[in-house]
Amino acid sequence: MVKYFCNNTDVRSTWDLVVSAFWQRYPNPFSTHVLTEDVVYREVTADNRLLSRRLLMKTNRLPRWAEHIFPSGISRSVYIIEDSIVDPVNRSLTTYTWNLNHTTLMSVEERCVFQDTVEQPATTQLKREAWISSSVYGFSRPIQEFGLARLKSNQVKSMKGLEYALSNLQGEAPQRPLRDSVKDAAKSLASAAAAPQKPQQYI
Repeated sequence: MVKYFCNNTDVRSTWDLVVSAFWQRYPNPFSTHVLTEDVVYREVTADNRLLSRRLLMKTNRLPRWAEHIFPSGISRSVYIIEDSIVDPVNRSLTTYTWNLNHTTLMSVEERCVFQDTVEQPATTQLKREAWISSSVYGFSRPIQEFGLARLKSNQVKSMKGLEYALSNLQGEAPQRPLRDSVKDAAKSLASAAAAPQKPQQYI
């Protein structure tokens, strides 16, 4: 059995600014549980899409009832893979995230799509979906319920963190169109002597 979560939100800002804020949202006072973030792969495709893979480390507080079940020495850190696709032509940013460790206890896979919209100027539509599962026999249901509650709480913090990054960008000089930035990145990558090996795609 898998718990499914879906939420739609309107971000009151232009898509270009939202994408810029997405890359600058850590650190922020609403996401102190995010300890580190590292880019492990980046590529600009022939059709100017930007593919990235990042590794994030977050703290992972167990519920009280789980602390009596699992060993006291279990790591409280969770390693998260985040794959993202920026499509400046269709003006969308799609992210896929999933945890690398503690997958027996709980596995959380999440997909977010930030989409520009012509119907609502200066607004970016965000669709967030998540799938929560657990393989702990006899406790999978309460673990999934706990995971869902934590996901909803973290979603609120994530939005506040994004709004924090957006507010920081408001006072900066106007952002260059994302399509131009991606094209410049493509030129830089083309001039590199060697490219890193492409990781296995999540999608």
